[in-house]
Amino acid sequence: MKSSIVKDKSYTFALRALTLGKALRDRREYELAGQIIRAGTSIGANIEEALASISRREFAAKMCIALKEARETHYWLRLVRDSKIAAEKQIAPLLDDAEEILRILSAIVKTSRASQSPATINSQLKIIN
Repeated sequence: MKSSIVKDKSYTFALRALTLGKALRDRREYELAGQIIRAGTSIGANIEEALASISRREFAAKMCIALKEARETHYWLRLVRDSKIAAEKQIAPLLDDAEEILRILSAIVKTSRASQSPATINSQLKIIN
């Protein structure tokens, strides 16, 4: 099986999101923990689905969802950092990884959209939204 950098990075990121989620639960920050765990693990799950796609359209749609989940995770991480619920040194590496994943996914989505016709992109966006 061909290796995928974004697949590997998102899996490692999901493991780290789980660890942070557990730490937040220990601090009784259940809502934030749940949000970070759900969004942080969803990135990789959607990438896995994209890599198993049967069409370019399906691939692009799943990668768009992964990108949205990465953006959401980045939001929750910033919120935890800025609210001082967790130490910045604990959150900073996760934020760096989230930003790297965002850049990779943005490039993938941009490239996959460029290879599609405008009609296909419009119908794809209706499915995602």
